[in-house]
Amino acid sequence: MWLDRLAGGPSGASGQSTPQPGNRSYSPLPRRTSSNLSPYLTSQRAGHSPRSSSLSLASNDSSISLLPASRRPNGSSLRHSSTIPNLPDPVETLERLLQQPGHVENDAETQKARTSSIVEADLDLDFDFGGLGLKELVSSHPPEHAMTASRQPQTVEGYHQECAKFEDLHRSIKACDDVLNSVEINLADFRNDLAAVSADIESLQERSTALNRRLENRKEVEKALGPLVEELSLSPEVISKISTGHIDESWAKMLSELDRRTAAHKMKTSSALQHSKASEELVPLLEKLTSKAIERIRDFLVAQIKALRSPHINAQIIQQQNFLRFRDLFTFLHKHHATLADEISLAYMNTMRWYYHNQFSRYERALAKIKTHILDKTDTLGHEDATRMTAVLSSARATGPPHDAFNLGRRIDLLTTTNQAAMSSYLAEEDQATHYLEVQFRNYNLALIDNATAEYTFLATFFSPALSYSQISKTFNYIFESTFELGQTLSKTLVAETFDALGILLCIRLNQRFAFELQRRKVPVVDGYINGTNMLLWPRLQVIMDRHCESVRQLINSLPSKPTRSVADVAKMTTAPHVVTQRFGQLLHGFLELSADAGDDEPVVASLRRLRSEIEAFLAKQSLSYGADRRKSDRFLYNNYSLIMTIIGDTSGKLATEQQEHFAKLKLAFEVDA
Repeated sequence: MWLDRLAGGPSGASGQSTPQPGNRSYSPLPRRTSSNLSPYLTSQRAGHSPRSSSLSLASNDSSISLLPASRRPNGSSLRHSSTIPNLPDPVETLERLLQQPGHVENDAETQKARTSSIVEADLDLDFDFGGLGLKELVSSHPPEHAMTASRQPQTVEGYHQECAKFEDLHRSIKACDDVLNSVEINLADFRNDLAAVSADIESLQERSTALNRRLENRKEVEKALGPLVEELSLSPEVISKISTGHIDESWAKMLSELDRRTAAHKMKTSSALQHSKASEELVPLLEKLTSKAIERIRDFLVAQIKALRSPHINAQIIQQQNFLRFRDLFTFLHKHHATLADEISLAYMNTMRWYYHNQFSRYERALAKIKTHILDKTDTLGHEDATRMTAVLSSARATGPPHDAFNLGRRIDLLTTTNQAAMSSYLAEEDQATHYLEVQFRNYNLALIDNATAEYTFLATFFSPALSYSQISKTFNYIFESTFELGQTLSKTLVAETFDALGILLCIRLNQRFAFELQRRKVPVVDGYINGTNMLLWPRLQVIMDRHCESVRQLINSLPSKPTRSVADVAKMTTAPHVVTQRFGQLLHGFLELSADAGDDEPVVASLRRLRSEIEAFLAKQSLSYGADRRKSDRFLYNNYSLIMTIIGDTSGKLATEQQEHFAKLKLAFEVDA
């Protein structure tokens, strides 16, 4: 109505009393159409969302309904009445009312006055333009002619025709209300759940903070009390393992842990710790656990010692795998029960004493089956050829194949060959060859020092530091005492009756090499046996050298003081070297080969000088047999000394150089007249 007054134009001049539908387009309220009306627009206000106030999660009032807010009137009764079902269109109703005769205004003056004047009541009207000015409001609506073209009056027949559409619209709106109601309920539940979750999160945060604070406090307490608790407690694992666990590397570790705890507790007995309740409870536990460990160690070591007495057992395997792997057990036993440890060590000593004596007795019997060349007094330098040949033939028939008592030959290979193991008992029993005495000597003593080295190394490793090195040395001597006596008895048997000077000197050099090897292995406890063997060999060598000298003197004494042959017989005599010279040269060569590294203080040096003097005296007296033929006599001496020089020419060493120089002078002295 107020637009009609402001327009004051074509509508009033036309004189039509019926208002045009196009005038409705200028109303400040939104226009609704019946053909394209959406169920979501029926409750919508201009410039506002129908759910903006009721769907906000920030609201604390959960009793506010979403549906009434969406259907709140927007300041117009027409807008609100449009949602009431089964009612005619309000615009059409108003048009019908205006078209009634009592209300038709055809007076031109009245229409003019109504459209051209503005009263105070019009100014008091309050309309909502949605924040728009009049010009903006007019320009925002479509032209009048477009509205009049699209808006036609609706009759009752048309309304009945479109009743089904409005019913569908009503059902759609009701369904939307139901959906929105369920959404409201779900959102309200979600908000309540979210509030509960928020409360739970706050509670968890508070609990987490409290737990972190308690954890930090416990860490501080543990840091302060940890070492003390560690000293005053034993883990169940240690107790269970020591009491019932299998003895292996982990058992030894648990034993070390027990020993450490016991030692630490004893160190603090003078402090206030001993008066605490925990300390009083720990002492009986440590004592019982130590006693249990001692009992189990005793049983274990006794079982291993019994295993050493089993037939055909290798003691070194048991020592390496069962004793040395658990050497801390004996240390623990000796520390906490010294008497029992001494009894265990005594049992081990007696067992190993029996073991080595039994093993080497069998080995000595096997070596005794090796055939050996027998050299007697007929194998001396000055023994007559005919007598010696008869003795050699009889000896060969009695003892075996012939031999050479003066030639070293390949016998020196026993010294030059390195890393050669001792002959086994089986091979010794099956060997059918004939050997010299140094073969038996070498094999027995080589096996002896190898086993002695292994045993001493084991004793020094297993019983240390429980026993001192002097006690370990006494233990070793007790174990090998009978075995050493067996070895010295074998050496005495080999050299007691023999005249094999080279064989005895070979045994001496082998014994010296054994001594050097023992020094390299750092096994000083066998020095007594080595020295005792030397005391057997050197005197026997001196006896044999004396017998050689004595045989040469006897040969000299058997020669005539004056030549007894005629000139014709002298002319027939040869100046070839004497057979004694040949023997002496070979014997001297063997001594020089075996004494290449010998010192000047050895008895063999003096023995060679004495024997050399006897040979020179023999050759000088033998040269007198040529009578007045001085030239032939000198040639004889020259040939003998030349032969000796030829034999010993390839030797080396200080003693060899001395002998070579001496015989070179003798050779030169008789070379002038030769």
